[in-house]
Amino acid sequence: MSGFPLLVLLEGRRCCVVGGGPVAERKVGSLLEAGARVRVVAPAVTPALAALAEAGRVELERRPYRPGDAEGALLVVAATDDAAVNRQVWEEAEGRGQLVNAVDDPPHCNVFVPAVVRRGPLTLAVSTGGGAPALAARIRRRLEEQFPPAWGALIELLADLRPAVKARYPDDEAARREAWYRAVDGDLLERLERDGLAAATRRARELLGL
Repeated sequence: MSGFPLLVLLEGRRCCVVGGGPVAERKVGSLLEAGARVRVVAPAVTPALAALAEAGRVELERRPYRPGDAEGALLVVAATDDAAVNRQVWEEAEGRGQLVNAVDDPPHCNVFVPAVVRRGPLTLAVSTGGGAPALAARIRRRLEEQFPPAWGALIELLADLRPAVKARYPDDEAARREAWYRAVDGDLLERLERDGLAAATRRARELLGL
């Protein structure tokens, strides 16, 4: 199964999770981390989901799913242990043209939620198209080891220097590109981890010709 990879920005966008068990709890946690406004529909929920609702972090409807519950949501997640309910959620969301993910049910998904490693602005995502989630989790673990947290700080450092680089090479795209490759192919990550942000910034400016 082929697909087109996207990074969907959910900040402030409404999402709906149908189901209240541990899987739904994990999905809700990921959506909240992305800044989404989350509605949960389930007759029973985990203590953690109940606590999120009591804290006002999610909207909770303690009842079975009804048609229309996911209306207005950008992303709908069907995470119940009832295949018939998950199929109902899929059919309604698909009919509206919404993004929908039915957990562990690839035929009733038009999006798959990848295994993700986040390092500040850096997002590394692994998907097997719903075919082998355990393998995706193992690959994610390898990526966590290969990309330490310093990568996030490195990206922020380079982002801060972008205006200066643009001003330094205003009309020479080739020179600007060459400068960036000198920086990203250099020893900035090692400098950052070993000597700290100030030293890495000085080295970046040197490599960028600033």
